[in-house]
Amino acid sequence: MAEILNVEIAQRLREVAALLQEQGANPFRVQAYRHAADTVQRLDRPAAEILRADGMEGLRKLPGIGESLTRSIRDLIVTGRLPMLDRLRGETDHVALLASVPGVGGAMAKRLHHDLGIDTLEELEAAAHDGRLSEIEGIGPKKLAGIIDSLASRLGRVRGRAGAAAQDSPHEPSVSELLDVDREYREKAAAGSLRLIAPRRFNPAGAAWLPVLHTQRGPRHYTALFSNTARAHQLGKTRDWVILYYDEGDGERQHTVITAHRNPMKDKRIVRGREPECEAHYRSPA
Repeated sequence: MAEILNVEIAQRLREVAALLQEQGANPFRVQAYRHAADTVQRLDRPAAEILRADGMEGLRKLPGIGESLTRSIRDLIVTGRLPMLDRLRGETDHVALLASVPGVGGAMAKRLHHDLGIDTLEELEAAAHDGRLSEIEGIGPKKLAGIIDSLASRLGRVRGRAGAAAQDSPHEPSVSELLDVDREYREKAAAGSLRLIAPRRFNPAGAAWLPVLHTQRGPRHYTALFSNTARAHQLGKTRDWVILYYDEGDGERQHTVITAHRNPMKDKRIVRGREPECEAHYRSPA
């Protein structure tokens, strides 16, 4: 694609700021995106040139540009897109998300999305571990291992020698925190106090039905949304499954919170992929 101009980067950052403000995000976060837009627009050379010459460190040295904004600017320069902006607009492109994983690519992403019904990175991770990906032509053992490692990093997993999820990393929120954000989102959604957005997918009438929450726990900024994936619609879980995106400066990650349907946590809210920790959470004294 053609090189993105500084003015285009600034426009997208300002749109993020405007949407965050409309959706009730932290005013300091809103101001950070506006300040970053002004900084990029005032540069005396293209941001893309800075990235080529000095890498991410060159972008970090710009006034008022922290780690999260550095990655946002890098993504706009490299891909022309900003997944966070797509999400705030209600325009998440699941094929593009899957294609962003090294070893997947555009054509394979379409196959995974349409043939296996995979919409999210967590669903891709599950398919990598349960054998479905290894059955796809073009995914051999080496590529599969690379996809698993990339997803482990993207999703904030810490894996032991056996390759299974181990325990929290210093940057991984506790299940108590994740469940508390899930509680806040569902309570505010039920009360009708959240901004509604109109998702592009599975919404032919263009209705604004999807509540969005921006909240913070310590250094972590959270965005919470009900799942608008094909699987959630097929199973009637669009008001049950909650996707939590969070960023504390070292990269955006996500978790899915659902209602358990099997003992010993039947009818309780659990974080997918962290079931043992959820069991311990519910066993702990209140």
